[in-house]
Amino acid sequence: MHFESPSISRRTYLRGAGVAATASLAGCAGVGGTDELTIAHMPIYPDLQYYVMEDQGYFDAIDATIDGREFTDGPAIVQAYGGGEIDIAMFGIVPSMIVIDRGLPAKVTAANIREPMAILAHEDLQSMWQDHGADVFTVWREETGRPFRFGTFPQGSVPDVLLRYWLQQVGVSTDTVEIIEIGGANAVWQAIANGEIDGSSIMEPVPTRAASADVPIGTFRTAAEVMPGQPAAVTLMSDEVRSSPLAAQFLEQHVRATEFVGQNPEETARIVESGIGMGADLALQALRGPLSNFVTDPQTIESGVQIFSEFAAQNGQIEEALSLDQIFDYSVYEEL
Repeated sequence: MHFESPSISRRTYLRGAGVAATASLAGCAGVGGTDELTIAHMPIYPDLQYYVMEDQGYFDAIDATIDGREFTDGPAIVQAYGGGEIDIAMFGIVPSMIVIDRGLPAKVTAANIREPMAILAHEDLQSMWQDHGADVFTVWREETGRPFRFGTFPQGSVPDVLLRYWLQQVGVSTDTVEIIEIGGANAVWQAIANGEIDGSSIMEPVPTRAASADVPIGTFRTAAEVMPGQPAAVTLMSDEVRSSPLAAQFLEQHVRATEFVGQNPEETARIVESGIGMGADLALQALRGPLSNFVTDPQTIESGVQIFSEFAAQNGQIEEALSLDQIFDYSVYEEL
């Protein structure tokens, strides 16, 4: 894949934006003497800790007024962060890398979940895998007259990277299959239900919904089988917050929320229903399934983050692969 080289380094060009963002963030809690902490999040399963903290009143333990801002996608959060509007962002690892690559002052201080995705495939392909292995996609094309159709989030997203990594690992060229870009988990589910795709790489609630419905597509590989330590949503903090007592206070509540999810599945299912819009019964099934690996410790996703960094560079989303030191600040979690 070819990407045109910009005439000026993005990192060089945007370093000024990073400085501007730093200045505009001077009003965040603990820095400029005000008492507001702006937290960006998305109504998705991997951001569940935010909704638990909100529902259970954990934010009250933080010495700041919490201004929670809900976004529909990662690029919108990146834009808001670049404009100095965000102190903490709970969103995908790839857009977090984009923020860092642009020279904006932030690092990942926590993971939200690990290995939350699944590769879904049509039952006919799954049954043929034992006999044909990775050649099954060629057999599929010969028998159906068309390539196997994967539907997932746009290229460079977490589900897309996992899918492409898995295909690479099993020796399947992306030219052998068709990868259809679909925006949103609900849209992916509709494509499955309508028979428009043959498989996917996707997070909850789609795998559990597929298992509960009369559709021929189901989980074929979990992320743990494909990429141990696979990252998804993380917690990105501005440098100003990381240098203040609010960083530890926030992560203390993040840990509480992570523990709450593991210890109270029924109550958590209610929170999922009200905050994320996933039915409580379905949410409870998902919470008891193999993809609900909610964590806080950032070191649990290190190996996967290295892979994602390389893919993000190959896709042209970041200028060059970032090191773990460039991405993570472990000190806040380690000092809890």
